[in-house]
Amino acid sequence: MREHMLAAIAAASGLDALEACRVEALGKQGTITALLKTLGKMTPDERLVQGPLIQGLREAVANGIAERKATLERAALDARLASETLDMTLPADAAPAGTIHPVSQVMDELAEIFADLGFAVATGPEIETDWHNFSALNIPETHPARAMHDTFYLQQGIDAKAAGTADAKTTFSLLRTHTSPVQIRTMLSQKPPIRIIAPGRTYRSDSDATHTPMFHQVEGLVIDKGITLGHLKWTLETFVKAFFERDDIVLRMRPSYFPFTEPSVEIDVGYTLVKGKRVVGGAEPDGWLEILGSGMVHRKVIEACGLDPDEWQGFAFGCGIDRLAMLKYGMDDLRPFFDGDIRWLKHYGFSSLDVPTLSAGVGA
Repeated sequence: MREHMLAAIAAASGLDALEACRVEALGKQGTITALLKTLGKMTPDERLVQGPLIQGLREAVANGIAERKATLERAALDARLASETLDMTLPADAAPAGTIHPVSQVMDELAEIFADLGFAVATGPEIETDWHNFSALNIPETHPARAMHDTFYLQQGIDAKAAGTADAKTTFSLLRTHTSPVQIRTMLSQKPPIRIIAPGRTYRSDSDATHTPMFHQVEGLVIDKGITLGHLKWTLETFVKAFFERDDIVLRMRPSYFPFTEPSVEIDVGYTLVKGKRVVGGAEPDGWLEILGSGMVHRKVIEACGLDPDEWQGFAFGCGIDRLAMLKYGMDDLRPFFDGDIRWLKHYGFSSLDVPTLSAGVGA
C-alpha cells in the first residue's frame, strides 16, 4: 500500500492531481483514515503490531505529499517567472513628493547656524499681552507702533497678574507684532547668561509687495556680563557670512533708534549687480541693502525683567525671515509666499532630504 500510494503521489502532474491523492489517502473517507479507525476494534496485541505500521504509512504519505507539493509549486513559480519578464532598465514612475517651503528651510538654516554659535531656540505665544509686547520693551503708550492701524488688538481689560505680567494694571491682548516678547519671557523665566534666537510668526496691519499682515521674524538675544557692541558686530558678521555662504560679505552699521536698545544700529549688507540683479556679497559693493536692526539691550528692558543692568548687559537683533529668503534665493515679491500656489512652491521649494547641516556648508 505504501509503495502504491507513494508512486501515485510522485506521478501527480499538478496540484489538483496531488490533492486528489491526498483526499484518497488521508481524507475523511480515505484509505489510511479507514485503517486508523480499525485500531479501536483490535486487541491490545494486534494494536501493538498494527498501530506502528499504520502510523508509519500515514507519516510517509503525508511527507510525500508535502515534498511533491513543494516541487510542483517551485516548478509553477519558475514557469511564471520565465513567462512574465520585467525590464529592470526602465525607469520607475516618480512617486508624488512634496517640497519644503523656503521659509521653513531658512528657519532650519538659522537654527543650525546659531546652534553652532551656542544659541538655543526659544518660542512663545503668538497671542500676547501689551505688557510683554510693548511696555516691557520700553515702548511708551504714545508710540505709533501701538496704534490700531499697526497692531491687531483682540481683547481689552485682561487681568495683568493672571496674564503673567509684571504690571499691576489691566492689559490688552493682541497678536504679537514681533518676537521680542519671547526675549522678555526668557529673561523672566531663565537666569543669565542667556543666548537665544526666537523665530516665529508675527502680525502687523500692512500689505504690499514687500509686506504682508502675517510674516516671519527671527530675533536674537544675549545677556551676560561684559557684553559690548563688538560682540554684536562679530556675531552678525559671522551669521551673515554663514547664511549667504560667502566670505566676501561686507556689513555697514548705521546709527538708528529702537525703544528697546541703546545704542541702536541698522545693519546693511553690500551687494553687487550681476546681470541686472542684486547679489549679496562682493568686496567692493555696488550698493547697500538693509537686512536687520540691532543694538545693546536698553537698561529699562533689563530692569523690567528683574535684572540689574549694572551687572548684566546684552545685545539683541532682529530681521525678517521672509526677506532673508528673498535675498538668498532670488525672489522679488513677498506675496507668493502665502498664496498657496503649488507651481511657485515646486519652483522655489526644497527637497525634504535637503536638511541644512554644518557639513553641507551652512554654519559658522
